Amino acid sequence: MNIQTAAGFVGIHKRMRQGQILKLVESEPVANQDDLRRRLGGLGVRVTQATLSRDLRELKLVKTAEGYRPLGVATEDPTPVAQLGRALREFLVEIRPAQNMLVLKTPPGGAQPLAAAVDGEHWKEVAGTLAGDDTVLIITPTRAARAAIQKRMEDLLR
Repeated sequence: MNIQTAAGFVGIHKRMRQGQILKLVESEPVANQDDLRRRLGGLGVRVTQATLSRDLRELKLVKTAEGYRPLGVATEDPTPVAQLGRALREFLVEIRPAQNMLVLKTPPGGAQPLAAAVDGEHWKEVAGTLAGDDTVLIITPTRAARAAIQKRMEDLLR
């Protein structure tokens, strides 16, 4: 098999796999990546956790309390600030400052949609975000930048 043929096969397999992922999350709640991986295996689609994470990111699927959903469904408001405000009101439980970082606590499954809304703001003060299941870590370059981000979020909650 030549390289072009191999690349074409990989592309077809990827599109098929991502199509199956979309069908699964649209038809029934999928609680987590392991659940999704098992369901794909039941359909004869073998996938690693790393590939599955990449597929979820490329498909713009976020984990919500109801399972994985397209980002547009998780945050329906048309403007980024409205999206972040809604996500903060819906998911934020607590803000904990830590040096040049903010730790945002959420209910289980709330961290990814909240982090996606923060990322959607493209704030210059945010160096990056990390989301787990119930915690978002926002990293800023300085304490002053962290304080500015924290104030903006608190203002959105008013």
